[in-house]
Amino acid sequence: MPEIDPPADPAASRGCWLPRSRRSPLLARRMLRALLERVPEGHRFSEVGELLTSELVANAVVHSGVPGWLIWVSFDVNDTRLRIEVHDASDQPPALQQTDLTAGCGRGLLLVSALATEWGHFPRPGGVGKVVWCECEPAPVAVTS
Repeated sequence: MPEIDPPADPAASRGCWLPRSRRSPLLARRMLRALLERVPEGHRFSEVGELLTSELVANAVVHSGVPGWLIWVSFDVNDTRLRIEVHDASDQPPALQQTDLTAGCGRGLLLVSALATEWGHFPRPGGVGKVVWCECEPAPVAVTS
């Protein structure tokens, strides 16, 4: 299991180092689920949050290009938004791609762009790598009759 940092407010944020591995998107989704279970109305971020987490972590695993380096994943949530950050060791910025309809990959950032309220990237503090981030809103409250 990944080592998790001690958060300032345990109900609102979490972060951990993950291996650059195909299992890391799953581990990151599990960490997000555990966080959202402790946050009031956190379930409203689950569906989109898990998809965005999978895409950003998978991109870091596939495209960071530096064997053996770790990936830092962090989440911060409040009433109005979930912020996801993924740090990797590559300086190469993420790029939206138009893919062929038959291509098996290449749509991750298109999904992030479509589902996130905002997303972007910036150089990682310390000069090595980058941070790719996105934010999403909670799903609407279901109205029952």
